[in-house]
Amino acid sequence: MKITLAPGRAMSCCLLFFFTLIPHVHAQSSQHDWETLFQQLCTQEDAESDTWEQAFDHLSELAEHPFNINTATREQLEELPFLSAQQVEDICYWLYRYAPMRSMGELAMIETLDPLRRELLSCFVYLGDAGQTTEPFSLAKLLRGGKHDVLFTAKVPFYERQGDENGYLGYPYRHTTRYQFSNGQRLKMGLVGAQDAGEPFLAHRNKAGYDFYSFYFLARGMGRVKTLVLGRYRLKMGMGLVVNNDFMLGKLASLATLGRNSQRLSAHSSRSESNYLQGAAATLALTGNLDLNLFASCRQIDATLNKDDGSVATILKSGYHRTQSEMDRRNNTTQTLGGANLRWQGGGLHVGLTAMGMALSRTLSPDDGTLYRRYWPRGRRFWNASVDYGYQNHRFTLSGETATGDSHAWATLNTLSCRLTDRLDALVVQRFYSYRYYALLARSFSDGGSVQNESGLYAGLTWRPAPRWSLQAYADYAHYAWARYGVSRPSHAWDAMTIMAYRQKQFSLTARLRVRQRQKDNEDKTALESRWEQRARLAADYEGRQWSTRTQADMAHVGSEQGWMVSQNVGVRLGRQWRLNALVAWFKTDGNDARIYTYERGMLHAYSFPSFAGHGMRWALLGRADLSKRLMLMGKLSTTHYFDRHVIGSSLQQINSSSMTDLEMQLKWRF
Repeated sequence: MKITLAPGRAMSCCLLFFFTLIPHVHAQSSQHDWETLFQQLCTQEDAESDTWEQAFDHLSELAEHPFNINTATREQLEELPFLSAQQVEDICYWLYRYAPMRSMGELAMIETLDPLRRELLSCFVYLGDAGQTTEPFSLAKLLRGGKHDVLFTAKVPFYERQGDENGYLGYPYRHTTRYQFSNGQRLKMGLVGAQDAGEPFLAHRNKAGYDFYSFYFLARGMGRVKTLVLGRYRLKMGMGLVVNNDFMLGKLASLATLGRNSQRLSAHSSRSESNYLQGAAATLALTGNLDLNLFASCRQIDATLNKDDGSVATILKSGYHRTQSEMDRRNNTTQTLGGANLRWQGGGLHVGLTAMGMALSRTLSPDDGTLYRRYWPRGRRFWNASVDYGYQNHRFTLSGETATGDSHAWATLNTLSCRLTDRLDALVVQRFYSYRYYALLARSFSDGGSVQNESGLYAGLTWRPAPRWSLQAYADYAHYAWARYGVSRPSHAWDAMTIMAYRQKQFSLTARLRVRQRQKDNEDKTALESRWEQRARLAADYEGRQWSTRTQADMAHVGSEQGWMVSQNVGVRLGRQWRLNALVAWFKTDGNDARIYTYERGMLHAYSFPSFAGHGMRWALLGRADLSKRLMLMGKLSTTHYFDRHVIGSSLQQINSSSMTDLEMQLKWRF
């Protein structure tokens, strides 16, 4: 017998579940962990890009190496992606006028810092001596005073996929080894080895062991050389219209940081096999206000080749080398590039010039028989150049970038954020990306996912009507002047979201609603039809000294499909050594379009944002044991069980079972 719930009754059931499962615990002072706070501030958007994993890796690194707030520089504060440009400026001004800061409570005197950001900031800084001066760079001293970290992570599946029997070249286990030597934020060097499930280890073309290695060296504060990176690194210049292989956090996070524009040069210490450069990069201080960024890279990339002439049809970024065909596409093309960025900053004004040239060892020649690919980049050599600019004072911040290249087309992105009152902030983002413009390493604010064929206007508000209440809302309109995948003519899209939050010490309550409208071809491809997507979420969080809970209800209505999910997460701290976290969730959707996305706590330096479709339940148990100051052990056992199927997945990923169970383990040794 099939049981269906009307939307109103489904909402009532979710609300009943929501309020009855919140434990009645006594309020206690607690030290929040940054993951919980960051999730509340920058709620992940559905189907968010994979750059969230890079963001989590970056924040994990910063949390393990906090810096002294009393000697913090603007560059150090700009490393924290949850601070707006105005908040960075206000913290610097406060330290200039009133340092040393003797208590984290003094952050409450900075009006632009709301309680959530004050708590989040305390996870990445500490109170140190204000008279402490930065010593001249000495590699020998930094090597003697640093720390070694070894992190081993493994994932073991308790099921067999079709490819494990016939198709994959390796075994079904995924594992990563990461070694890093660091001395605060001034010196960092390391090596990462990563293996995806199904990839060969010490076999086939992986005779050296892992399928992927990342090596890096980073040093800061060497006189005129502000930052030096050797090996594999990530780079963001301007607003990302020319080069940005660093993380982007989406529309809601842009509202949280009021569209802050900042340069970033960092080591590539994650297991991601696509978004990095390989070679050398440096930031040089030419004068007090003038910096020069230089970068060069030469690396091999994966590509699908055209059969007739061996040219590149598609550049691949998955990083998978599990089958013989995937292995044949591995590192079959060389990418060489170099560039520079000159940036002047002073008196609230900044101006930057960026230029980059790139060459491929094979001609890039995508199939232009399909209409939407007609203006994709093609050729062997490419160049791009841009100017970025901005002005900031105590009330508003203006920033932008305008770029062009060998396409002889233009792209421009401009943001204006304004503090209308002490409780009301506004952000406006305008972008125009010509359908003929392209930059192979561009990544910036967009609705369609690329810096091409899009123009639009985004407006957002952050309102704090009372000390414990906040409201965030945005609306975004995008127009596509040329065809896109699944759309054979010009089209448009709408996206709007509202989040209301209430926070009182350890307790927070959040309500979220998102509505999106997209256009696509009808079945006959004679006209466009609109597809509406509505998603809602209710969540309650409590974080005490020993207990933490998160109760959440998600609902989705996409086209003719509906779906919902209710979940309960409970965490407990047993002294200083032991932590346990348990999750149980029940979900049901009419199909894959109404699938539910949710954040799930996992291993260190890892980010998990799975989606669920069909009818089933999810269980997960996460444990952490700090066995000593040098040794940490983590484990996670998780199961997804479906009530409506006996086969999960398809093709080589097919599992002939109604459930799938995974065990993840992590060992960290510091010496």
